[in-house]
Order: sequence, then C-alpha cells, then structure tokens
Amino acid sequence: MDIVKYPLLPYQQEGVQHLAFTERALLADEMGLGKTVQAIAASILLQQTKQIQRVLVVTTASLKSEWEEQIAKFTDLSSLPILGTRAKRLKQYRQDAFFYLMNYEQVVSDHAEIQQILAPDIVILDEAQRIKNWQTKTANAIKELKSRYAFVLTGTPIENRIDDIYSIVQFLDPHIFGSLFRFNRDFYTLDEAGKPIGYKNLDELYRRLRPIMLCRKKKDVEDELPQRLNNNYFVSMDQEQRSRYEDYETIVARLTNHAKHRPLRKEEFERLQQALACMRMICDTIYILDKDCTISPKLDELNQILEELLVDKANKIIIFSEWTGMLELIKNKMEEKNIEIAWHTGSVPQHKRREMIQRFKQDENCRLFLSTDSGSVGLNLQVANVVINMDLPWNPAKLEQRIARAWRKNQMRPVQVINLITENSIEHRMLYLLEEKQRLADGVLMGTEDFQEMKMPSGRAAFMERMEALLGDSINQDADVELIKEEDVLVDNIEKFSTTMILDSITEITDLAFDLYHYQDEQQQSSTVLLVSDEDVSEQIQEHLQTQLPDETMSIECIDRKTFEAVQRLVDAGILSFNNHAIQAQQSQPKKIVYIDKKQLELAKHHLTQAERKQKMASVLIQGDFAEEAIAPLKQAVESSIHAFAYLKNLYFNQDPADLSSPDIHNSFIQSILVEQHNMPDRIVSLFNQLQDSEDQNAQLLHDDHQHIIHHIHEHLGRVV
Repeated sequence: MDIVKYPLLPYQQEGVQHLAFTERALLADEMGLGKTVQAIAASILLQQTKQIQRVLVVTTASLKSEWEEQIAKFTDLSSLPILGTRAKRLKQYRQDAFFYLMNYEQVVSDHAEIQQILAPDIVILDEAQRIKNWQTKTANAIKELKSRYAFVLTGTPIENRIDDIYSIVQFLDPHIFGSLFRFNRDFYTLDEAGKPIGYKNLDELYRRLRPIMLCRKKKDVEDELPQRLNNNYFVSMDQEQRSRYEDYETIVARLTNHAKHRPLRKEEFERLQQALACMRMICDTIYILDKDCTISPKLDELNQILEELLVDKANKIIIFSEWTGMLELIKNKMEEKNIEIAWHTGSVPQHKRREMIQRFKQDENCRLFLSTDSGSVGLNLQVANVVINMDLPWNPAKLEQRIARAWRKNQMRPVQVINLITENSIEHRMLYLLEEKQRLADGVLMGTEDFQEMKMPSGRAAFMERMEALLGDSINQDADVELIKEEDVLVDNIEKFSTTMILDSITEITDLAFDLYHYQDEQQQSSTVLLVSDEDVSEQIQEHLQTQLPDETMSIECIDRKTFEAVQRLVDAGILSFNNHAIQAQQSQPKKIVYIDKKQLELAKHHLTQAERKQKMASVLIQGDFAEEAIAPLKQAVESSIHAFAYLKNLYFNQDPADLSSPDIHNSFIQSILVEQHNMPDRIVSLFNQLQDSEDQNAQLLHDDHQHIIHHIHEHLGRVV
C-alpha cells in the first residue's frame, strides 16, 4: 500500500482499509500504534478512489502541531491549522487546503460556518473521548458536523462506564444504539428505582460495535511492531509563560546580534548561556524559576497521557527531566492522585537511590520512575516499556542514554518514547539540531547516510548558525527591535538628563514657576531648551543655565509666559510656525520639590524587576546545591539593584549616557560616585564590597542580604509620587 512516503506496517494497512471502506468508523488502537498516520493514509486513499477534497481534523489544541508535522512527513498534501479570532477563522475556511486542523473549542462556536463554508468530505475526531459526555456543548456541536466519511480515533473509548462510548457512536451512526433510554435499557441492569446496578448483554454490545470498530493492543501486534516507537507531543505555552519566555528570548537575540559584529565578552557569553537555560526551563514550567507560579501546560498534557497509559497495569513508565523543579511538580500531582512513584535525582543519597530502583523494579504498584539525567547513565530499567522526556537535552547522545534505560538488551516488549515539546520555542527548533547531529553520527559510525562530506562551520560562524537554528526569525526581528528601542531610550535619556538637570539647577537658585520645552530638529542634529517662566529671567540665571547643557548641540532660551502665549496664539492662527518639534519636558512648581521623571521611574522599575529575577535564579541554584554557580546571577542581581536605586536617586545625571547603554556597571563609577560619596545605603555598599572580595563569597549570605536590599528599594518606590 504505497500511498504515503513511508511503508505502513501490516496492521496499519488493515486500519487504513477499515477507516476508508467502512466510511464512518472507529479506530480504537492502543496509544503508540499510529492512529494518526492510519487516518492520514485513509484520507489519501479516499482522495485517490473517491476524489474527496477536504478533510477536517478536530483534535486538542496541543496536538495540532503534531498533526501538521505528521502530514508533512508522510504526504505532499497541504494542511492549514485554523488559528486566531473568529473573524480570521471564517476567512481561513475559504482558503484552499486538503487538511484543515482545528481544536474542539473552535468547533463549539463555529460549527454552523464550518458546515456551510468548509463543507468537509471527511471529519476526523482525534482524542474523541472529548465527546464521551453526550450532554456537553462540545459533543452537541460535533454532532452538527455532517459528512459522508468520518473517522473517530481514541485509545480509550471506554474509560469508566460503558455509556462513555454511547456519544462517540452516536456521532458515527445514531441508529446503532438508538436513544439513550434504549441504550440503558439494553445494557444496564436497573433496580426498582431505575438506578443502574450492573451491566448486561455485553456480548450484544460488542456485536453492534464490531462492524464500525477496530481495536488492537500492542500485545496483539507485537510481532509486527518495531522495537521502539517514537512520538512527539507538542504543547502550547500559557500566556504568562510566553511573556516570561520572551523576556529571555529578547536578551538572547540582543546578545546574538552583538555577536554578529564582534566576539562576546566572557560575562556576555555567560549571560547568554543563562538566558538560554532560562528559556528551556520556562518551556517546562515557570515554577523552576519562580516557586510561586505552578503554570505548566506540559504537566496538564502529561496527566492526560498517564490517564491512558496507566489503564494497562503492565505499563511501567520512566519520566525524565533535566530540572528537579519540573519533577517536583509531577511528584506533587501524582501524590494528589495517590499514584506511587520512585524518585531518582542528584539530591537523593546513594543508598536511597538503590532502594528506589529496586522498588520500581519489584513493586507492581510503583509504576512511575521520576529521574533527572543523574539516572540516564548506567541504570538497567528494562522493566519499563515507556520513556517520557519532559524536555530535550542538547545532544542526541544524552537523549539516547535516557531511552536506553528501558530500550536495551533483554527488553521483551517494544518501548514507546514520548517527547513533550513546547511548540514555537527553542525546544521545537532543537529537534532539527538533534536530527542533524544524529545524522552525522549515523553517517560516520553506521554508514546509514548517503554523503561524503558535510560543511562544518567553525568559530563565530558555527555559533551564529546554532543560534539562528534555535531562535529562527526572532534572532533578527527581536534583535532589531531591541536595538531600536535601546537607541530610542538612549536619545530620550539624554533629553531627560539635560532637562532634569536644568530643573534641579533652577530650583536651587530661584522659586520661580516655569515650564521647560525641548525642541528637536528633524535631523536631530541640534536642539533647544525653552524656559517659559512667570517673570523675566535675569541674565545671571540664564548664564548659569547655559553651563548646565551637556554639549554644544543644545542651547537654552528664556521667555516670559505672556510672550510665549502670544507667540502660541500666532502659531495657532497660522501666522507663525515652528520648524522644530516641541516636547514639554518638565514643569516646575512655585516651591522647590523632589522630582523623579517618568522615564527614570520606568528604568528604576525595570532594573528592580531584573534584580528580582536574578535573585530567584540564584535562589533556585542555591536550593539545588549549586552555591558556586549562584554567585554570577547574584552579582547581576546586585548590579541591577544598584542601577534601580541610582535611577531613583537621580544619581546618573552627570554621567556620560554612553556608559549607561551597557548592562554592566563599571566598578570605578560605583566606587567613586555611589559608595565614596555616600549616595548608597550602607547595606548596598557592604554587599558591593563583599562581591569585590573573590575570597569571601558566601552565596546564601549574599542572597539574604540582597533580599533586604530589594525590600528597601520597594519601600523607596512606595514613597515616589
């Protein structure tokens, strides 16, 4: 059956024929047997024999990417994931494609338009247990979809009660069971009050299902199965997860953009590695970096997978994650469900590890083995037949080491490998890199690849290729946006520095009320600060103000308010016009005030947020017994705190703005301006001095001291109006 790019196994060919020739059919194969590819192949068979043109695939939101990739892998036919607002979706229904990929929630609101505009020839329901409750809006909306052909795919058509299958069969053929009342009468034993107390006629139930249902277990087809089954499950990010992910992605894009033009400094490269690590952590869960946030779509997806796998009591499952925090979330969730686990991480003492391993091997009730990569080498766990990777390691060898815990000599059963991958993320793009590395290894060691040579970029070229592969388009888009933002902020800062210095200078020598306007020419080659006061400004004051300007491209002019208002009226009447763009930069009060402008406040808050994030990262490392590794983010946290406090206290106004474009604070500036002139609280000075002493650095103490500094800055922010 050569209808897809790769050959189908004999049992899969049977499944394709069942779906295509039954027309409206249920495929209930056990997880891992390839229901998706069988449905794809059956659709192509009907295209070739019945000229069908449109296939609607309804699945969970997390599996749409998996369908898209499987269609691209096995066929040359087009697929269109339905995304966006309702208005966008309605336009997509009119676009040309063969496969249209939707999630159940979209069908609930769009079922009428789907029927009218899209009018699919085949409707495929994946994970069809979503409609097992016949009373839900989802089930009712799905049943409004009309098509000659329909394929229902589920590995668990009956999860709890026999009426789980009633709603599924109603979609395929409502005549098989008739009304729900008739179904209950036929297959339930009822007491005097009409409540079900048992099942009956189960052989008749099977007889009615048999024409439309094909159900195989792995044990039924094990002679046909390959020894190892690989499945990628794609999971979407939560909104908060995506926001935090993009924070680190922007840092990586900016640093990578710098690397295009010059080698990164050591501290920049370390920052890049930390940001990449944080991106990967957040793909699992924010909880790894922030214990107050337990958001993890991967954990939700894992729960659904385990619900199906644990139905078969013979299944034993190894769950790998690089991050202990991810395993903690899984452990907590399993304990809530009273599911027994074995726990294997670097923090578990050796004798306890042995106990956990033996328990997993010998206790039939202990069916989950949670492990970091400390358990990926040397362990023989062929008692397990499923390996779930919550995240992907950087190289294929480490991935193979994980899988080899179960897929090894003396393994008597096929091993299913499930990789949970956050879509449109660094993990998604790591798949390509892992495949390329494996292709190289296979070509050299096994002779399996038809190539004699392969390009091997070195140095900066190799680095840039890897980063571009990991970040995709965002490496250019985000980097360019960030550079533009940095430049805009820098120019805006120069203006704010100048006008705020003038404001401070005037309030030192006069109580006049005044406004400041900043005029910038179109080419931004020169600018003028205009002071509008209630009274004439003396010549002495004007000369004093001229000395406060940062360079020769900026000048200052003074005018009384009545004259300014008269000029403004002429401008409004069209008699006069300004050549330059004016911005009202500052406005004084009749008395001397303490002033922090909006931009300064935003910068202070920005650096405080950075300090808090680095503090959390250091906290995670310290809790994981990586005290030495925690020093670097602690240093960055303290630097960001000093930035925040300096902005709040207006301590940067006499500093060359070019120095502020770098994320690093020069020690000499801190020492001379912030420390020696007593502009910083004693606690910050003490912590700064500790960080300069490379021989006396206690990560936990530094961490605790810095926590007090963050509280101090929050208190200061609370007093800013």
